[in-house]
Amino acid sequence: MPMTRPEDFGTDETGCRVNDYCHYCFAAGSFTEPRVTMQQMLNRCVAILARQQHMPEEEAHAVLSDVLPGLKRWRQPAVR
Repeated sequence: MPMTRPEDFGTDETGCRVNDYCHYCFAAGSFTEPRVTMQQMLNRCVAILARQQHMPEEEAHAVLSDVLPGLKRWRQPAVR
């Protein structure tokens, strides 16, 4: 989600802005849906991205498949 306005950002438990997450995912210091999986989030966001960016859903799916795993919430530790 593009976060360009102050109200786009999530908040900590004191109501202060959290730069790592949007307000849909993070509010008052915790995830709004702590049990949602990355795949569930991808499935939810495909249609939204496709509509907002005027792209086919297949392209939106490809974009999200590349972006979501790199976000802090979904990032996996490096395997050694």
